[in-house]
Amino acid sequence: MQTTVLNYRIIVTPDVRTGTNEPGYTALCPTLGVADDGDTIDQALANIKGAIECFVESLIEDGLPVPKDEPEHDVVTTAQVSVRGNIQYAQL
Repeated sequence: MQTTVLNYRIIVTPDVRTGTNEPGYTALCPTLGVADDGDTIDQALANIKGAIECFVESLIEDGLPVPKDEPEHDVVTTAQVSVRGNIQYAQL
């Protein structure tokens, strides 16, 4: 059986768990629309890796095309902007 290695972008953000308000992390793969969480960054990454593998395997089993990500072509950066007025920050 052929084995293929796929690379997907993962975005990890600090999060607060609904109901318990305990801190944690959410990991998102935007290309596949798959997300998972964990108590630590490493745990969130391990959890989403398993979720991605499961999702891709289900696409293959169903004969559906697998979205390809090309993270080596992405540029990740931040933007600093200046705004006027009093700011109320949203709770994340």
